[in-house]
Amino acid sequence: MTPLASADSRSGQPAARLPRSLGELEGPTAGRVELPLHLAWSGLRTFDLEQPRQRMGLYRIVLNEGMREDLPQLLDAGLLVAQRPVLRTLVGPAVHTVWETAFTELAIAARPAAAA
Repeated sequence: MTPLASADSRSGQPAARLPRSLGELEGPTAGRVELPLHLAWSGLRTFDLEQPRQRMGLYRIVLNEGMREDLPQLLDAGLLVAQRPVLRTLVGPAVHTVWETAFTELAIAARPAAAA
């Protein structure tokens, strides 16, 4: 089985939830974002994108739990690529493998600078 076929998460198979392209991800890049209850049912629901830890927290939740229709509204392609080296350590291997397999620009962004 390929990583795309075998990757499971609580929200279903990550591959089935991927956007067709990173260009679809046109979410906010600044300000405050409130996650819907189906993504953040307890704890922090509003995230300030100007705060790196909060931004990473929002992206971690959306990547792990978000459905296909959540991704374009909540994620931005540029921020996703820029945060990739750290962000990939915050999501499970099934999630980061599926995203990096589908979008080579994420795999490249995840490499250490010396290896690029």
